[in-house]
Amino acid sequence: MKPAPFAWEWPASLPALLARLAEATGPVKLIAGGQSLGPMLNLRLVEPDLVLDLTGIEELRQAHIEGGTLVLGACVTHADIEDGRVPDVTGGALQRVASAIAYRPVRNRGTVGGSLTHADPAADWVTALTALGAEVEIAGAMGRRRLPVERFVTGALSVALGPAEVVVAVRVPALPEGAAWGYVKHCAKVGEFAHAIGAVRLEPQAGRGRAVIGAVEGPPVLLADARPLFGGRIDAGFATRFDALAADAILREAGMADAVERHIHVTVLARAVAAAAPVASPTPAARPEAA
Repeated sequence: MKPAPFAWEWPASLPALLARLAEATGPVKLIAGGQSLGPMLNLRLVEPDLVLDLTGIEELRQAHIEGGTLVLGACVTHADIEDGRVPDVTGGALQRVASAIAYRPVRNRGTVGGSLTHADPAADWVTALTALGAEVEIAGAMGRRRLPVERFVTGALSVALGPAEVVVAVRVPALPEGAAWGYVKHCAKVGEFAHAIGAVRLEPQAGRGRAVIGAVEGPPVLLADARPLFGGRIDAGFATRFDALAADAILREAGMADAVERHIHVTVLARAVAAAAPVASPTPAARPEAA
């Protein structure tokens, strides 16, 4: 199937983009990598009058560290992160997530801002950046504002963007020294969207952490305080105290009625916790006693 007719423009700067959005009278879509919008156009799930191409806006393709925060322009690609072409403040957590997204051709073109704005519940960045405590920076006619990812993603394929607003950056805080990160997803086969995602960002020294259950029907299930999953405390032995029943109860409360579905999500979350656990040093083999 072919898309319905539409106009295509390339704004050269962010002010030009915002001005064009403000003056547009019909439906408008923004495109960068096009890995989600392209198929939707071809299937006529969306029929905009105008598509604005963001790839010529240099600001949206830049990345830098600001204080202890990594600022990723909205058009930074998954491959940019995977290949280390942008700075990192997460000890490799972002690279590990990026490297497992779909297939390399998708990672070459797909963008972090586009993924968040599309807000597919099974998309990696929706869950991973929620767990990392990231913020989305939004620009519009009234200036700029920031929202935590968990407030930006309001539902399946739904985000808190106002009229004539655009995501310009994602702000990722540094993982503090000693923090533990675990991210696991379950797919039917490599490269497909996930059926279940678990992510944890734990700080045993500070006794706090976040846990996220993704690839659910709506926005990810966030435990901003993950201590209930670990018997009320997060310390160096957190992995041995993971409470699957507590996780199951949280999913039931979130509206997941199917017991098998809950079991899959709890199992994947448990694997993320195990992945975050420090690797114990091997115990030296005992020396045989003399007869």
